[in-house]
Amino acid sequence: MAEHLASIFGTEKDRVNCPFYFKIGACRHGDRCSRLHNRPTISPTLLLSNMYQRPDMITPGVDAQGQPIDPRKIQEHFEDFYEDIYEELGKFGEIECLNVCDNLADHMIGNVYVQFREEDQAAAALQALQGRFYSGRPIIADFSPVTDFREATCRQYEENNCNRGGYCNFMHVKMIGKDLRRKLFGRHRGYRRSRSRSRSLSPRNRKELDRRERDYRDRESRGNGRSKERHDRYDRDGGRRRHGSPRRSRSPVREGSVERRARIEQWNREREEKQ
Repeated sequence: MAEHLASIFGTEKDRVNCPFYFKIGACRHGDRCSRLHNRPTISPTLLLSNMYQRPDMITPGVDAQGQPIDPRKIQEHFEDFYEDIYEELGKFGEIECLNVCDNLADHMIGNVYVQFREEDQAAAALQALQGRFYSGRPIIADFSPVTDFREATCRQYEENNCNRGGYCNFMHVKMIGKDLRRKLFGRHRGYRRSRSRSRSLSPRNRKELDRRERDYRDRESRGNGRSKERHDRYDRDGGRRRHGSPRRSRSPVREGSVERRARIEQWNREREEKQ
Protein backbone atom coordinates (compact mmCIF):
# COMPACT_ATOMS: atom_id res chain seq x y z
CA MET A 1 0.00 0.00 0.00
CA ALA A 2 2.80 2.41 0.91
CA GLU A 3 4.57 1.70 -2.38
CA HIS A 4 1.36 2.39 -4.30
CA LEU A 5 0.82 5.72 -2.52
CA ALA A 6 4.42 6.70 -3.19
CA SER A 7 4.07 5.85 -6.89
CA ILE A 8 1.00 8.09 -7.40
CA PHE A 9 2.12 10.99 -5.18
CA GLY A 10 1.69 14.29 -6.99
CA THR A 11 -0.18 12.74 -9.95
CA GLU A 12 -3.81 12.99 -11.01
CA LYS A 13 -4.45 9.63 -9.33
CA ASP A 14 -3.46 11.11 -5.97
CA ARG A 15 -6.77 12.13 -4.35
CA VAL A 16 -5.07 13.60 -1.29
CA ASN A 17 -2.28 15.86 -2.55
CA CYS A 18 -2.75 18.55 -5.21
CA PRO A 19 -0.79 17.61 -8.37
CA PHE A 20 -0.67 21.18 -9.70
CA TYR A 21 0.75 22.60 -6.50
CA PHE A 22 3.30 19.79 -6.45
CA LYS A 23 4.37 20.45 -10.07
CA ILE A 24 4.18 24.25 -10.40
CA GLY A 25 3.95 25.51 -6.82
CA ALA A 26 0.61 27.22 -7.51
CA CYS A 27 -3.01 26.16 -7.82
CA ARG A 28 -5.96 28.05 -9.32
CA HIS A 29 -8.13 27.03 -6.36
CA GLY A 30 -5.71 28.44 -3.80
CA ASP A 31 -6.60 27.66 -0.20
CA ARG A 32 -10.02 26.43 -1.32
CA CYS A 33 -8.48 23.45 -3.11
CA SER A 34 -9.97 20.12 -2.01
CA ARG A 35 -6.51 18.53 -2.00
CA LEU A 36 -3.53 19.26 0.21
CA HIS A 37 -0.85 21.81 -0.64
CA ASN A 38 2.27 20.46 1.03
CA ARG A 39 4.28 23.64 1.56
CA PRO A 40 8.00 22.86 1.97
CA THR A 41 9.80 24.10 5.07
CA ILE A 42 13.04 24.31 3.06
CA SER A 43 13.75 24.24 -0.67
CA PRO A 44 16.39 25.50 -3.12
CA THR A 45 13.56 27.23 -5.05
CA LEU A 46 11.75 30.43 -4.13
CA LEU A 47 8.47 31.65 -5.59
CA LEU A 48 7.96 35.42 -5.81
CA SER A 49 4.22 35.59 -6.45
CA ASN A 50 2.82 38.00 -9.07
CA MET A 51 6.02 40.04 -9.00
CA TYR A 52 6.53 40.86 -12.67
CA GLN A 53 4.12 43.56 -13.85
CA ARG A 54 4.23 43.54 -17.64
CA PRO A 55 3.33 46.84 -19.35
CA ASP A 56 0.50 45.15 -21.29
CA MET A 57 -0.89 43.14 -18.39
CA ILE A 58 -4.47 44.35 -18.96
CA THR A 59 -4.63 43.50 -22.67
CA PRO A 60 -1.76 41.83 -24.58
CA GLY A 61 0.04 44.32 -26.79
CA VAL A 62 -1.80 47.34 -25.38
CA ASP A 63 -0.82 49.63 -22.50
CA ALA A 64 -3.07 50.85 -19.67
CA GLN A 65 -4.16 53.84 -21.79
CA GLY A 66 -5.25 51.61 -24.66
CA GLN A 67 -2.29 52.44 -26.91
CA PRO A 68 -0.41 49.70 -28.82
CA ILE A 69 3.05 48.87 -27.45
CA ASP A 70 6.03 47.98 -29.60
CA PRO A 71 6.93 44.32 -28.84
CA ARG A 72 10.57 45.38 -28.57
CA LYS A 73 9.65 47.75 -25.74
CA ILE A 74 7.84 44.94 -23.95
CA GLN A 75 10.88 42.67 -24.27
CA GLU A 76 13.20 45.47 -23.17
CA HIS A 77 11.03 46.08 -20.09
CA PHE A 78 11.12 42.36 -19.27
CA GLU A 79 14.88 41.96 -19.69
CA ASP A 80 15.50 45.01 -17.48
CA PHE A 81 13.36 43.38 -14.81
CA TYR A 82 15.04 39.99 -15.27
CA GLU A 83 18.55 41.40 -14.93
CA ASP A 84 17.50 43.46 -11.92
CA ILE A 85 16.09 40.40 -10.12
CA TYR A 86 19.10 38.26 -10.99
CA GLU A 87 21.63 40.80 -9.74
CA GLU A 88 19.76 41.31 -6.46
CA LEU A 89 19.14 37.64 -5.66
CA GLY A 90 22.58 36.61 -6.91
CA LYS A 91 24.02 38.27 -3.81
CA PHE A 92 22.85 35.28 -1.76
CA GLY A 93 24.36 32.49 -3.83
CA GLU A 94 24.68 30.88 -7.22
CA ILE A 95 21.43 30.87 -9.19
CA GLU A 96 20.76 27.68 -11.10
CA CYS A 97 17.83 29.10 -13.07
CA LEU A 98 15.45 32.03 -13.00
CA ASN A 99 12.04 31.64 -14.66
CA VAL A 100 9.30 34.22 -15.09
CA CYS A 101 5.80 33.11 -16.05
CA ASP A 102 4.03 34.62 -19.06
CA ASN A 103 0.68 33.14 -17.97
CA LEU A 104 -2.39 35.32 -17.44
CA ALA A 105 -4.35 33.35 -14.83
CA ASP A 106 -4.49 35.08 -11.43
CA HIS A 107 -2.51 32.39 -9.60
CA MET A 108 0.38 32.46 -12.10
CA ILE A 109 0.56 35.91 -13.68
CA GLY A 110 3.98 37.45 -13.09
CA ASN A 111 5.24 34.57 -10.92
CA VAL A 112 9.03 34.48 -10.59
CA TYR A 113 10.81 31.23 -9.71
CA VAL A 114 14.45 31.38 -8.64
CA GLN A 115 16.37 28.19 -7.95
CA PHE A 116 19.64 28.36 -6.04
CA ARG A 117 22.35 25.73 -5.98
CA GLU A 118 22.01 25.27 -2.22
CA GLU A 119 18.99 25.34 0.09
CA ASP A 120 20.70 27.58 2.64
CA GLN A 121 21.25 30.19 -0.09
CA ALA A 122 17.51 30.19 -0.82
CA ALA A 123 16.79 30.47 2.91
CA ALA A 124 19.08 33.49 3.22
CA ALA A 125 17.43 35.16 0.22
CA LEU A 126 13.96 34.50 1.62
CA GLN A 127 14.85 36.04 4.96
CA ALA A 128 16.32 39.12 3.26
CA LEU A 129 13.19 39.61 1.13
CA GLN A 130 10.81 39.72 4.08
CA GLY A 131 9.23 43.17 4.37
CA ARG A 132 10.86 44.45 1.17
CA PHE A 133 9.24 46.19 -1.77
CA TYR A 134 9.90 46.33 -5.50
CA SER A 135 8.67 49.36 -7.45
CA GLY A 136 6.38 50.27 -4.58
CA ARG A 137 4.77 46.79 -4.33
CA PRO A 138 5.43 44.32 -1.49
CA ILE A 139 7.44 41.23 -2.39
CA ILE A 140 5.55 38.04 -1.54
CA ALA A 141 8.11 35.23 -1.34
CA ASP A 142 8.00 31.66 -0.09
CA PHE A 143 9.69 28.30 -0.59
CA SER A 144 8.40 26.40 -3.63
CA PRO A 145 8.16 22.62 -4.09
CA VAL A 146 9.29 22.98 -7.74
CA THR A 147 12.77 21.64 -8.32
CA ASP A 148 12.42 20.13 -11.82
CA PHE A 149 11.08 22.68 -14.28
CA ARG A 150 10.76 20.06 -17.01
CA GLU A 151 7.60 18.84 -15.28
CA ALA A 152 6.28 22.37 -14.72
CA THR A 153 6.81 23.82 -18.20
CA CYS A 154 4.20 23.63 -20.98
CA ARG A 155 5.67 21.63 -23.86
CA GLN A 156 3.12 23.03 -26.35
CA TYR A 157 4.09 26.60 -25.45
CA GLU A 158 7.75 25.84 -26.14
CA GLU A 159 6.67 24.56 -29.56
CA ASN A 160 4.48 27.65 -30.05
CA ASN A 161 1.20 25.75 -30.35
CA CYS A 162 -0.46 25.83 -26.91
CA ASN A 163 -4.18 26.23 -27.59
CA ARG A 164 -4.93 27.18 -23.98
CA GLY A 165 -3.13 30.49 -24.33
CA GLY A 166 -2.23 32.49 -21.25
CA TYR A 167 -4.68 30.51 -19.12
CA CYS A 168 -2.73 27.29 -19.40
CA ASN A 169 -2.11 25.68 -15.99
CA PHE A 170 1.52 24.89 -16.82
CA MET A 171 4.32 27.44 -16.95
CA HIS A 172 4.72 29.58 -20.03
CA VAL A 173 8.29 30.73 -19.37
CA LYS A 174 9.33 34.05 -20.93
CA MET A 175 12.58 33.86 -22.88
CA ILE A 176 15.54 36.20 -22.63
CA GLY A 177 18.10 36.84 -25.34
CA LYS A 178 21.22 34.74 -25.66
CA ASP A 179 23.52 37.68 -24.88
CA LEU A 180 21.75 38.45 -21.60
CA ARG A 181 21.69 34.76 -20.69
CA ARG A 182 25.43 34.51 -21.34
CA LYS A 183 26.08 37.71 -19.41
CA LEU A 184 24.18 36.51 -16.33
CA PHE A 185 24.70 32.76 -16.32
CA GLY A 186 27.87 32.38 -18.36
CA ARG A 187 29.97 33.22 -15.31
CA HIS A 188 29.00 29.86 -13.81
CA ARG A 189 30.18 26.71 -15.50
CA GLY A 190 27.63 23.95 -15.79
CA TYR A 191 24.61 26.25 -15.97
CA ARG A 192 21.59 24.33 -17.21
CA ARG A 193 19.52 26.74 -19.26
CA SER A 194 16.08 26.41 -17.65
CA ARG A 195 15.70 22.66 -17.39
CA SER A 196 12.85 22.84 -19.84
CA ARG A 197 11.51 19.63 -21.32
CA SER A 198 12.43 20.54 -24.87
CA ARG A 199 16.05 21.57 -25.45
CA SER A 200 15.52 22.42 -29.12
CA LEU A 201 13.75 25.50 -30.45
CA SER A 202 11.39 25.56 -33.38
CA PRO A 203 12.56 27.67 -36.36
CA ARG A 204 9.99 30.32 -35.46
CA ASN A 205 11.14 30.52 -31.84
CA ARG A 206 14.79 30.56 -32.88
CA LYS A 207 14.11 33.47 -35.27
CA GLU A 208 12.35 35.35 -32.47
CA LEU A 209 15.24 34.67 -30.09
CA ASP A 210 17.75 35.97 -32.63
CA ARG A 211 15.73 39.17 -33.03
CA ARG A 212 15.69 39.69 -29.27
CA GLU A 213 19.45 39.19 -29.11
CA ARG A 214 19.99 41.89 -31.75
CA ASP A 215 17.71 44.27 -29.85
CA TYR A 216 19.62 43.59 -26.65
CA ARG A 217 22.98 44.27 -28.32
CA ASP A 218 21.63 47.55 -29.68
CA ARG A 219 20.53 48.64 -26.22
CA GLU A 220 23.87 47.68 -24.72
CA SER A 221 25.77 49.71 -27.33
CA ARG A 222 23.65 52.79 -26.65
CA GLY A 223 24.56 52.73 -22.97
CA ASN A 224 21.28 54.09 -21.65
CA GLY A 225 22.41 54.24 -18.01
CA ARG A 226 19.44 52.50 -16.40
CA SER A 227 21.54 50.57 -13.88
CA LYS A 228 21.05 53.02 -11.01
CA GLU A 229 17.34 53.26 -11.73
CA ARG A 230 16.98 49.49 -11.47
CA HIS A 231 18.72 49.37 -8.10
CA ASP A 232 16.50 52.18 -6.81
CA ARG A 233 13.42 50.05 -7.40
CA TYR A 234 14.26 48.04 -4.32
CA ASP A 235 13.22 49.74 -1.09
CA ARG A 236 11.86 48.93 2.32
CA ASP A 237 9.16 51.54 2.83
CA GLY A 238 7.12 50.69 -0.25
CA GLY A 239 7.64 53.89 -2.21
CA ARG A 240 10.58 56.00 -0.99
CA ARG A 241 13.80 56.05 -2.98
CA ARG A 242 17.14 55.91 -1.26
CA HIS A 243 17.77 59.37 -2.72
CA GLY A 244 15.21 61.98 -3.65
CA SER A 245 11.55 62.48 -2.98
CA PRO A 246 8.96 59.76 -2.25
CA ARG A 247 7.68 57.88 -5.24
CA ARG A 248 4.87 55.41 -5.40
CA SER A 249 4.15 53.12 -8.28
CA ARG A 250 0.55 52.17 -8.77
CA SER A 251 -0.18 49.03 -10.72
CA PRO A 252 -2.95 49.28 -13.32
CA VAL A 253 -6.28 47.75 -12.30
CA ARG A 254 -6.59 44.43 -14.07
CA GLU A 255 -9.81 43.15 -15.53
CA GLY A 256 -11.44 40.06 -14.07
CA SER A 257 -10.59 36.59 -15.34
CA VAL A 258 -13.75 36.35 -17.46
CA GLU A 259 -13.07 39.64 -19.25
CA ARG A 260 -9.41 38.84 -19.83
CA ARG A 261 -10.26 35.36 -21.09
CA ALA A 262 -12.71 36.84 -23.60
CA ARG A 263 -10.07 39.35 -24.74
CA ILE A 264 -7.48 36.61 -25.18
CA GLU A 265 -9.90 34.46 -27.20
CA GLN A 266 -10.66 37.45 -29.44
CA TRP A 267 -6.96 38.19 -29.75
CA ASN A 268 -6.24 34.55 -30.75
CA ARG A 269 -9.04 34.59 -33.33
CA GLU A 270 -7.69 37.79 -34.89
CA ARG A 271 -4.20 36.33 -35.00
CA GLU A 272 -5.48 33.15 -36.68
CA GLU A 273 -7.38 35.21 -39.27
CA LYS A 274 -4.24 37.18 -40.10
CA GLN A 275 -2.30 33.96 -40.57
